Amino acid sequence: MTILTYLLMSTPQGGEQGSGLMTFLPLILIAVVFYFFMIRPQTKKMKDQKKFTEEVKKGDKVVTIAGIHGRILEIADDYFMLEIDANVKIKIERSAVSMDATSAMRSKENR
Repeated sequence: MTILTYLLMSTPQGGEQGSGLMTFLPLILIAVVFYFFMIRPQTKKMKDQKKFTEEVKKGDKVVTIAGIHGRILEIADDYFMLEIDANVKIKIERSAVSMDATSAMRSKENR
């Protein structure tokens, strides 16, 4: 065998080899940061959206995910009847409601 093979196969001279935990510590820290900055806020937002769509009642002004503003006329199990103008009604899925229009208007006024 050559000297190069012996050098490559030998252990480092200056210190001990790192433990298994120390080699995986950066990966564990990245996973924790990813959870707290990406996954947790997204699940909280989904929970708030579901709560909002369950609490919507007849007469509330809402905004759909397509940006259509309207007032709730009828509530069924899986859809809303939305009035967007005088005598103009559309049927939308519950999941298509994005936010409360009155709170959206307040947030725009506060800017």
